[in-house]
Amino acid sequence: MKLKFSHIDILVGNLEEACAYYARLFNAQISKTLVWQRDGLHVRYAVVRWDDERFMLVQPISGNLKELMDSKGEGTIYRHCYTTPDIEAAYDELVAMGVQPENENGKALARDNLSSPSGTRIIWLPKKFGNFSIELLEEQELEKFLVEAFA
Repeated sequence: MKLKFSHIDILVGNLEEACAYYARLFNAQISKTLVWQRDGLHVRYAVVRWDDERFMLVQPISGNLKELMDSKGEGTIYRHCYTTPDIEAAYDELVAMGVQPENENGKALARDNLSSPSGTRIIWLPKKFGNFSIELLEEQELEKFLVEAFA
């Protein structure tokens, strides 16, 4: 499976405060504020980028990420995200290895249901080691999403 590191996701209690801090600290660009809401998971988030670096700040409103922040605290890095040129091929490779891709709520994800509220096609690996999550995104769709997020 061909993968390239994309970014990490970090939980924050106040999205605007965190964005302002990193904009000042790194002279970073901040995307518009985005919302992800599906099946009980509701978050506000923004992308922080400078040079070739980027990460997502995620303010949970409800769902499993709110529970995680309530238990582990603000600043928790909970996900590493990678891109792949072909998300369906990655899905097939995982299934062939006996790994069932999941959605953001930890439920089995069907190959024909890879779309997300952000418009990109995404799969998650099952959490095998605590709360650590790995997300795979289709590279071309992520790049399109980022252009729109910073427009």
